[in-house]
Amino acid sequence: GGTVLFLSSTVSVLGGLVFGYELGIISGALLQLQKEFHLSCFQQEAAVSALLFGALSASLIGGVLIDSYDRRNSILFSNLLVLGGSLTLVFSGSLVSLVVGRITVGFAMSISSMSCCIFVSEMVNSQRRGMLVSLYEAGVTVGILTAYSLNYVFADTKGGWKYMFGLAIVPSLIQFICILFLPPSSVTPKSVKVDEPAHSGLMQLTNVEESEDPVTLVDTGEQYSFLDLFQTKDNMRTRTLIGLGLVLFQQFTGQPNVLFYASTIFHSVGFQSTASAVLASVGLGIVKVVATLVAMSCADRVGRRALLIGGCIVMSVSVTTIGLLSQHALLHVKKTCDTADHFKSNLSSKTSLSDPTSLNSSFYPTVNLSINSFKWVSSDGSQPHAMSPVALLEAQVEPVTPKLGIAGAHGVLNWITLLSMMAFVSAYSVGFGPMTWLVLSEIFPAGLRGRAFAFTNCFNWAANLIVTLTFLDVIDTLSLSWTFLLYGAIAVAAVVFIYLLLPETKGKSLEEIDKELSGRR
Repeated sequence: GGTVLFLSSTVSVLGGLVFGYELGIISGALLQLQKEFHLSCFQQEAAVSALLFGALSASLIGGVLIDSYDRRNSILFSNLLVLGGSLTLVFSGSLVSLVVGRITVGFAMSISSMSCCIFVSEMVNSQRRGMLVSLYEAGVTVGILTAYSLNYVFADTKGGWKYMFGLAIVPSLIQFICILFLPPSSVTPKSVKVDEPAHSGLMQLTNVEESEDPVTLVDTGEQYSFLDLFQTKDNMRTRTLIGLGLVLFQQFTGQPNVLFYASTIFHSVGFQSTASAVLASVGLGIVKVVATLVAMSCADRVGRRALLIGGCIVMSVSVTTIGLLSQHALLHVKKTCDTADHFKSNLSSKTSLSDPTSLNSSFYPTVNLSINSFKWVSSDGSQPHAMSPVALLEAQVEPVTPKLGIAGAHGVLNWITLLSMMAFVSAYSVGFGPMTWLVLSEIFPAGLRGRAFAFTNCFNWAANLIVTLTFLDVIDTLSLSWTFLLYGAIAVAAVVFIYLLLPETKGKSLEEIDKELSGRR
C-alpha cells in the first residue's frame, strides 16, 4: 500500500517541479540567448510567450485527451513531450527551434498540470487527497526556486542556457518511470482488480467505506458532453461557476503584481539594490515553499473552505495595508524596449538575473511576456539596478520611491509594508495557490473532469495575462495605492463568493462530493 502512496506523491511533486522550473528558468536563459543569438526585443518576447501559447493551446484540447485516453497515459505523453521539447531547446541553433521547443514544453506542462492533479486525486483515499494534490503545488514553488538558483549557477558559464533547458529532462524521466509502476486511475475500473490487497485503503475502488459504484464510473464518459458544463442538470452550471470563480479570483486579487513590486518594498526598508532583488526572488520563493507545505499539512484537517476563506481575509487585510501605506510611491511608466542598454549597466549579469516577477505565482506563475529591463530608481538617486525579464510587454518601469512611508517615521511604515507583503504572499500560498487546483480536481464528475478542469484552466491563463499586461495601465489610471486597495476589495468579494458557494470537500470520497453537489443526497 505504501508503494502506491509513495509513487503517487512522487508523480505529484515532480509534475509541479517541472512546471515551476520551466517558468522560472527562462529569465536566466534569455540573458545568454539574447547575447548569443542577438535577439531583438520582439524575438525575445516570442521566445518567452511561446511557452504561454503552448500552455493555452493545451488547455483548449488537453481536456479531451485526459478524458478519452486516461490520466496516466496523458502524463506519460507529457513526459515524452518535455523530453522532446527540452532536447529541441538544447540543440537549437536558431530562434525558430527555440520557439518550437518552448511551445512543446508549454503544451506538455499544461497537460501534465491538469492530468497530475486529477490522477492523484483519483488514486488516493479521501483522507489523504488534499495533501497529495497540494504536493503538486509545493513542487511548483520548489521548481521556481530551483530555476532561480540554477540561473545564478550557470549565469557566467558559456552556453549555460543549454544546461538550464536540459536539466528539466531529469525530473521528467523520473516521473515517467514512477508512473509506469502505477495502475491507471480509478476512472477505468475494468483494469483494476478489486481483489488486490496491495492497494487497500489507497485506491478508492478497493476501499470498502468509499467503494464507488463502477457502473456509474464507466457510464460517466457517455453521460456528459462538454456542453453539460453549462446546463442545470446535476447542478453542473453551479459547479462550473465555482471553478471559474476560483481561478478568476485567484488571478484578480493581484498576486503577480504585488510580487512585481516586492523588490521596491525591500529596497525601501534599506536593503541594497542587489540584495533587494535577491530577497524579492529567492527570499519570497522560500516563504512560498514554506507556506505551501503548511497548506499541504492542513488541507485534510482544516479543510479547503477554511483555508481559502482564511487566506482571502489575510490577503485582503495585507494588500489594503500596502495600498494605504504606499500613497507616496510615484510610478513613472515609460513604454520602451531597450533591453540591451540596461544589460550594459555596471552590474554583473548575476544581478540582472534576480527577477522577482517570475516568482509571481504559486500555481500558474505568470509567464514573463517580455524581456524588457526594469529599473527601480530610488529617490536619493542611488544606483538603479536592472532586472529582467518583466511580465509586461513593451514596458519599462521607473518608480521613484520617496521611501514608501514617511521618512520621519524611521521606516516603521516601510517595515509594516514589508510584513504585509510577506503576509500576502503566505496567505496566497496557503489558500488560492494550492486549494484552487485541489477543489477543481474534486468538484466535477469523473467522466467530465478532464474537460472541466481544462476549460477553467483556459480562463486562468487568460486572466493571468490580462492582470499582468494591464498592470501598468491600471496603475496609471488609478495610482498604485488605489490599485492595491482594489485588490483588497476583490479579495473581500472572493470571501463572500467562497462562503456562499463552495461546499467543504475534505474527507469525502469523490463519489460523495459528486452526489452532494448534484443535489442527489
